[in-house]
Amino acid sequence: MADEQDKMDLGPVPAGEVSSVEGFKFQPIKGYPMLNWRGKRPFTSTQFYPAQLKETYGEEVDGWRNKIFWGDNLQVMSHLLKGFRGKVKLAYIDPPFDSKADYRKKIELRGKTVQNSSGNFEEKQYTDLWANDEYLQFMFERLVLLRELLAEDGAIYLHCDYRKSHQLRCLLDEVFGEANFLNSIVWSFTTRSSIKTSWKRTHHDIHFYKKKDNPVYNWDEEVVMEPLSESTIKKYRLEDENGRYRLNGRFIKDSPVKGAKDVDPKWEKTHPELVVRDYLRGGKVAGDVFEIDIENQMSNNRTNYPTQKPEELLHKLITASSNPDDIVFDCFMGSGTTQAVACKLGRRFIGADINLGSIQTTTKRLIGIMESQNDLGGQETIGFDVYNVNNYDVFRNPGEAKELLIAALEIQPIETSSIYDGEKDGRLVKIMPVNRIATKADLSELIAGFDYKAFQRRQNSNPNQPVEKILLVCMGHEPDLKAQLEFEVKPHKIDVEVVDILRDKSQLEFKRDSEARLAIKDGHLEIERFYPMNLLQKLSLQKEQVTDWREMVESIMVDWNYDGAILQPVELDVPEKNDLVSGRYKVPEKAGTVRVKITDLLSESWEGSIDA
Repeated sequence: MADEQDKMDLGPVPAGEVSSVEGFKFQPIKGYPMLNWRGKRPFTSTQFYPAQLKETYGEEVDGWRNKIFWGDNLQVMSHLLKGFRGKVKLAYIDPPFDSKADYRKKIELRGKTVQNSSGNFEEKQYTDLWANDEYLQFMFERLVLLRELLAEDGAIYLHCDYRKSHQLRCLLDEVFGEANFLNSIVWSFTTRSSIKTSWKRTHHDIHFYKKKDNPVYNWDEEVVMEPLSESTIKKYRLEDENGRYRLNGRFIKDSPVKGAKDVDPKWEKTHPELVVRDYLRGGKVAGDVFEIDIENQMSNNRTNYPTQKPEELLHKLITASSNPDDIVFDCFMGSGTTQAVACKLGRRFIGADINLGSIQTTTKRLIGIMESQNDLGGQETIGFDVYNVNNYDVFRNPGEAKELLIAALEIQPIETSSIYDGEKDGRLVKIMPVNRIATKADLSELIAGFDYKAFQRRQNSNPNQPVEKILLVCMGHEPDLKAQLEFEVKPHKIDVEVVDILRDKSQLEFKRDSEARLAIKDGHLEIERFYPMNLLQKLSLQKEQVTDWREMVESIMVDWNYDGAILQPVELDVPEKNDLVSGRYKVPEKAGTVRVKITDLLSESWEGSIDA
């Protein structure tokens, strides 16, 4: 964890009651509407968290490489503050919806001509379950960091649905200021689902805010009508000596497009075809209802990642609110649609996600885009780096983190308790949220659930002994977490111990590692065998017989001259959906230490080296 001197000021955020954090004082603001929740607290400073460069793909262009981060996005954004504060032009986020659901990805063995039920299963990618008001504090803190990363003329799109749209709008007003609200877009789509007791839900909301100054808005790129043909433009467009346009003998006025505001005259000169088009078509500019269907499962853009959004939707938002070379940021990356579209549109991008499946899916997707763009020639495609933040490489999948922790720490589960997850060595165990840093606010459920009458009886019987022994298990935590819990139950005395997985992970074994065997034969690298242990265990439960290890592999990447620290793959074997990896690759003449990364269908990876 970072030292005290690494803390970074986030500036004052209005709060509904007088409070003090890190020396900042907040007074109520008269007439300022605010959303309140149990455990709400200002977020005014954060710590710097280190990042570890793990993989590099493609080339640096003009001193820039795009960036993908694996880790808690609070820690990722805290890391980014040092280098990118005020530099992000556009942020799009598609955060959890508080849907009370588990999101799963369908896993299918590759290369099968006939699929059967035993060859398919679903793997939990993440859980969208939140206790009490944890969700609101979670989003509040991340919106504050997003505000700090945005440029003064930057903007943010927040994608949500009916569950939390109203509350998130209030949070955005509070963090960005209600005067900076620009619009609320309706994304309308068709769906097969039906609700018998109400109207069918067929839209999501996308709230649009600026930070301060007017942001980029390329409304001409978002005009609904199709471009007119060159012959039509030539037929109707004439230009006089003063550079004004004339249609059918009439001069167009200064702002010919109905509904457009603050049109720069220079824009009219550089976009004559759009001026003519909008004049002829009645000046219909894109409205705030987007009718875009979810991409068909057969689409080449589909990744099988749950909650994937269509590229057409992101294309509209990114073209409208950024220019080439602007930095586009998405810290709830998911399947990587924002990054994929930004790459295609020539924007620079930064992405982050806590789920390894997201990192692997996005990496594979970007590799495919880079290869297709390079095949077409023209401008060189910018490469990208993959980082871990704060050594976030413990859990392959946060969706099953609690089960992994219970097994790794040898915790005896307690099925009957509503607040404790188990017992270990005479201590009651509470597993804190592992998809982010544990904060004092996360203690509220525990504090509210304590049996204070029992505490009093124990204290009366043994005044010098603690009334409860508690073990908190977390993945990163505020340094005063233990002291805060002990303070909250005074005058009762409790004995609290904290196990931080980031700190203590070297002593734990969460999963049996995968195994593989490499060989160099006849000038070729050969993967002779590969055993992804976790996947094989899940397949054994499905009674599936695997005859070829390649059926279980998503991709193979080879670095022919590994430097011992950063994987820089040159050989990228990323087959199409139903194809198999090769498993045999020609070794180049100047190869040295060969590093191989094999990623299985669960997005778990094995890495190993061999001398050429």
